[in-house]
Amino acid sequence: MAISGSANFDLDVGDIIEEAFERCGLEARTGYDAVTARRSLNLMLADWANRGINLWTVRQFSQTLAQLSSTSAIEVYPIGTITATVSDARDYSVGEVITGDSSGTTANVITKPSDSTLTITVPSGAFTASEQITGSTSGAVSQLSADPSLEDVQNTIDILDMVVRRSGSDIAINRMSRGDYLSIPDKDTQGRASQFFVDRLITPTVTIWPVPENSTDTLIYYRLLRIDDADTSVNTMEVPFRFLPSLVSGLAYCIAMKRAPTRMADLKISYEEDFFRAATEDRDRTSLQLVPTANSIQVM
Repeated sequence: MAISGSANFDLDVGDIIEEAFERCGLEARTGYDAVTARRSLNLMLADWANRGINLWTVRQFSQTLAQLSSTSAIEVYPIGTITATVSDARDYSVGEVITGDSSGTTANVITKPSDSTLTITVPSGAFTASEQITGSTSGAVSQLSADPSLEDVQNTIDILDMVVRRSGSDIAINRMSRGDYLSIPDKDTQGRASQFFVDRLITPTVTIWPVPENSTDTLIYYRLLRIDDADTSVNTMEVPFRFLPSLVSGLAYCIAMKRAPTRMADLKISYEEDFFRAATEDRDRTSLQLVPTANSIQVM
């Protein structure tokens, strides 16, 4: 018999729900069955974020640093992009503070990607759509089209590795803890970034030290992102096919907690085994070379 010649098997959310219900000895019959299953599926994905690094959600990100003057620079950046769309961005200065005339909300300008957009730091509050924003040093005034979305930044779970790029060369910089950053005596020191601190807020930020001494250095880092939600039954899930067994068995366990408690123990074992196998395989592979030394030889 001929093989299929295809390797594109996948399950949409509806298929995953049906398979999970069947493993519980049940059938998904009502609209609410689908609603409660999708809710459980999304909660399970949140748990996966706590279980370790999901390599397929790692993305490289670049952030240009911003200096306003020889004595002023931006040291706290959103982990991701916050874009403000305005009527005219040309006259604003990189690094300066912009203020909403009616909301009083403030943020700093990081870059000016186009004549009508600014990338900004995390705002102090919520801007009001159509309000005027004023630059603190340039005096530029423009109309904001809408309150900038924080979704891209809030999808970040953590930062994995970071370098600072200067004149085409990448230099690794080290992560420090909240306490380490707090103990730095002079936080306004300017220079090439050598350390960073990740503040894992709902809208997470990264603080670098020393603060930028120019507006040409670039941070390059890997950020770990959330897995896309299961919004509708026709969606496919943002997981590699290797994780489909653990996705189904995990949802079956979650459904059993609500609808088939007598099957919980067996389904939990199946889920943990499936997830362990997939997570163990989902790892970086590097060459390992062990070299014995004279100090490692013991004479008996």
